Amino acid sequence: MDYLKAFLAGGLICALVQILMEKTKMMPGRIMVLLVCSGAVLGAVGLYGPFQEFAGAGASVPLLGFGNTLWKGVREAVETDGFLGIFKGGFTASAAGICAALVFGYLASLVFQPKMKK
Repeated sequence: MDYLKAFLAGGLICALVQILMEKTKMMPGRIMVLLVCSGAVLGAVGLYGPFQEFAGAGASVPLLGFGNTLWKGVREAVETDGFLGIFKGGFTASAAGICAALVFGYLASLVFQPKMKK
């Protein structure tokens, strides 16, 4: 049942993003920023926790989850380090995910040997 919930929640997020891309003139970069900011705001008001509890990986893997991770890192760093936590908390909380994305992206570039468009 957990897999079904994750699939439905992640699919719903992706479907809503696809509707935004098709029905508005928003560029994909702006939609990505909107998702990250929405995840942070939902985490700040306390709505993301119950949603993630219900949906599991369907909520934590998309960009909404990244925004929530940034928010949690900033909140914890502000509690321990004060004002400086605003600047370093998000980096500390998301460092493993960002590092993994860089490493696997580099490995994929070695395997598939991408070329610049002419």
